[in-house]
This record gives sequence, structure tokens and C-alpha cells, in this order.
Amino acid sequence: MARPLSRRTLVAAAGTLPAAALLPSGARAEAAWKPGAGSRMIVPAAPGGTTDIVGRRLAAFLQQSWGQSCVVDNKSGAGGVIGSTEVARGAPDGQTLLMGNIGPQSIAYALYRNMPYTAKNLMPVSNVITAPNVLVVHPSVPATTVPEFVAWLRAQNGKASYASSGTGQSPHLSGAWFLQLTGSKAEHIPYRGAAPALQDLTAGVTQFFFDNLATGIEFVRAGKLRALGITSAERNPLTPELVPICETLPELKPFDVSTWFGMFLPAGTPRPIVDSLNAQMKTWLNDARTQERFKSMAGFPAYGTPEQFDAFVNAQIALWKGVIDKEGLRLDVN
Repeated sequence: MARPLSRRTLVAAAGTLPAAALLPSGARAEAAWKPGAGSRMIVPAAPGGTTDIVGRRLAAFLQQSWGQSCVVDNKSGAGGVIGSTEVARGAPDGQTLLMGNIGPQSIAYALYRNMPYTAKNLMPVSNVITAPNVLVVHPSVPATTVPEFVAWLRAQNGKASYASSGTGQSPHLSGAWFLQLTGSKAEHIPYRGAAPALQDLTAGVTQFFFDNLATGIEFVRAGKLRALGITSAERNPLTPELVPICETLPELKPFDVSTWFGMFLPAGTPRPIVDSLNAQMKTWLNDARTQERFKSMAGFPAYGTPEQFDAFVNAQIALWKGVIDKEGLRLDVN
């Protein structure tokens, strides 16, 4: 439930016209708020990854827009749950932001037995970026299309194996869902990150991997792996030649997977604060420099209203719960 704005917050909002002036006229009313004494953006991942890169770029924009600090604080651990917990338990005053992602904000709710927060503890503000994974196979796999690959998998009857960057992460669950939809079997081999997974895949230890498109495509272009398709329902300008997997077989029509990264606030944050942050994110995502950077990351800007993002997150939670429950996966937060 939204709380009324305090006198302190209203006073802080009164002096923010220069920041609001950076926004389109239709958004200025919503963007009149700014933190009274700077803000902190929690990134629930280690420095250098996509969550961190996106978070730091947005923080730099907000800092310039507000004319005061927006500090990025990396709080990695437990697949993003540790950092997300801090925001979920934080004060709903707009001072603490969360650059969330598909893991701790959708997959984790069904994956972990002892989750310290629920989806209701976080308020969605806007999606930021979506990016597909790519199905890559070792050159020894005798398939150049997804239908040929599925036929080969079925003939292997569980003898093939697929890598992932960790149990319960998007590459793992992309593979699990793919196998569920096609009625095929393969052994899951989890690794501590994408780098060792790719190393073993190129060595032929495993046979396939649903990797991040931006990194996996480099191995394809080097001739070390073969790409069969992308996981999103739309083609990607980085690889226009790759067909979406959902177009390849009738049973794979529902298969639409993109990693995503979005902004959250503690539940109960007053709506004027939510609308202000959402409006500034819209301006940032519409900027040509932001869009060009996302394109180099094989991603798409994914602005949405708080209501649209909330509906998207709830749909993602339901999707991955179905996959995880069918797979029989359960882990403990540690």
C-alpha cells in the first residue's frame, strides 16, 4: 500500500525543477521528485556482469539528472538473493534502488525453499533491457538446424549432456524447458560461471549450451561452436541469420526466453516516487547512446510502466515455477 509523502520528502521535491527539466514535458510532473540526500543502487551481482554494467550506466544518468550522488553497491551471493533481500527489507523512501534481474526476481521464488522475501516485498518500476540466449553445440554434433538437433537428442536417449553457468540459472532452465517441450533427455552439467562451461563445451566434454548471445556468438565466429538458434521470439540484429527456436518446431512454439534486467523499489514506496523514477528511466532508455550500447550487448531497451513491468514479472514467475516444478528442482539459499 502506498504511504503518504512526508513533509521532508515534499520539501526535497520542491527544489528539483532542473532535473525534471531534462525530461519530456509530459513526464515532468512525475519526475519532480529526487532523493533528499543521494541514493544507493544495489546490484545483486559481482562487478563486470550485465547487471552491473546496466546498473552503473543508469546510476550515472540519475546522478547527473538529480545533481547528487547515486552510488552503486554490489551485493552478490546466493544468485542475487542477498542483495535483493536488503532492498526488500529497506525503507520505502526512494533512497535504495535495486537493479534486479531474471534470477532473484522470478526464478528464485520457485527454486529456493527458504526465500527471505516474496515478490510482494518489491515494487516493479520498469524493465530495462532484455537479451536472448543462443543454443550452441559442439562441432561434433551432427546437426545444423534445431529439428535435426532434436532428432539427434532423441536418438541419444539421455547420453548427451548440456552445460550451464549454474544450477537454476537462466541457461540451465532454458535447457530444461527445451527438453521438456521436445520430450527429449540430456544430462545437466552445471559450472561456476559461463567461462568454464564454454571451455568444456569447446573441448567436447559437453555437447550443447544455452549461452548469452553476446558471448556465445564469439565462439561461433571463431569456428569453435555451431549456433542453431536464439531463445527469444524475435530475431536479433547482432545475428540476423539465426532463427528463433520457437519457429522451428510446433512443440517449441511456446519457447520464448530472454534474460532481463529491471528496476525495483521496496514495497510501499509512494507512487509519486515510483512515477518519477519510471519517467527518468524512460528518458534514459530512449536516448540513442543507451540504445547503441544495448545493441552491442545483443539487448533491446525494454521500458514499461510500473503496471506493465509488474505483469511481466508475474508472468515470468509463473513460467519458471512451471519449469522448475516439472524438473523437481529445489535448493536452499546459502
